[in-house]
Amino acid sequence: MHQPAITGSGVFTPSQVITNDELVAAFNAYAARWNAENAEAIAAGAVEAKQPSSSEFILAASGIEQRYVLDKTGVLDPEVMHPWLRERRDDEPGQMAEMALPACRDALDMAGVAAPEVDAVICAASNHERAYPAIAIEIQDLLGTGGFGFDMNVACSSATFGIQAAADMIRAGSIRRALVVNPEICSAHLEWRDRDCHFIFGDVCTAILIERADLAKGPHFAIRSTRCATQFSNNIRNNAGFLRRTRKGHMDDRRDMQFMQNGRKVFKEVLPLVAQHIADHMEDAGVGADELNRLWLHQANKTMNDYIGKKVLGRTPRPGEQPNILQDYANTSSAGSIIAFATHSDDLSPGDLGLICSFGAGYSVGSVIVERVG
Repeated sequence: MHQPAITGSGVFTPSQVITNDELVAAFNAYAARWNAENAEAIAAGAVEAKQPSSSEFILAASGIEQRYVLDKTGVLDPEVMHPWLRERRDDEPGQMAEMALPACRDALDMAGVAAPEVDAVICAASNHERAYPAIAIEIQDLLGTGGFGFDMNVACSSATFGIQAAADMIRAGSIRRALVVNPEICSAHLEWRDRDCHFIFGDVCTAILIERADLAKGPHFAIRSTRCATQFSNNIRNNAGFLRRTRKGHMDDRRDMQFMQNGRKVFKEVLPLVAQHIADHMEDAGVGADELNRLWLHQANKTMNDYIGKKVLGRTPRPGEQPNILQDYANTSSAGSIIAFATHSDDLSPGDLGLICSFGAGYSVGSVIVERVG
């Protein structure tokens, strides 16, 4: 059995930012126009008027202050309300593969590893721009890695599930190194015209290199234990898929082909599920709450993270113990906990323990216990 370790990480951040104020201005302009166009139906009680959003509402509901996106022009146009992304020819790099490259290269550079030394690429994300060929194989080709690649989707838990898959293959000796890549174009599956969720997501790509610890060239994080779990729920759902073309009258309706959520039920059901999952994982791994130096949680909502952090540690987390990045990035699905890890891990000392956790649609939850080495 080989010891797997995280030896490199990388984050690709788009250059365009949408602030809450910008987002609210666009949404409210759309809502005002829609209300005017549907004034008679609203007066008759046939439909409800769209309520305005506000920056104060967004911050209080989520803790989000801004988000990075690949294209803000379409999102902020009240006539469009979705990103404009250039159509790629079949002989051009896809959008997801293209944004994966800088994140992967940063992870490889940190570890001091050349691309041909990588045996596997796992593209783990909540949505993929096509069914096949796999995005991971395209990334493999563009990077020049060896071995194989495959895609996986466990929604917001995709990164931690990918880490477990890679770590298990390394433990078994079937591979020496793997890149787990999380290109999340969340702006394309978010309904920006829905007040309840229009502020939630942003775009990003993260990558981590996992390799045998005996191959590590510098400080790294040994993966001490991994655990994944799923429990079916419809409370977070996206119905986009190839079967839609077989159903009459659905081709022009895009709403259920995007992110949909019953937020109240998610809060009520997911929080105890995640807290118990982490507690059980730590107990079985022999890690006490007082031994845990860092929690890198899924970045969906500040209130959720504050609750989980307090439950896991048995007290309110001290500054820095449970870093949040969603105020800057918003919810980036599977990539959120990896951004937190990549940007808030260098200060840990040898022997310090941390836990990466992500959770979301499924319901799914994945946790990874790591120890700083070197």
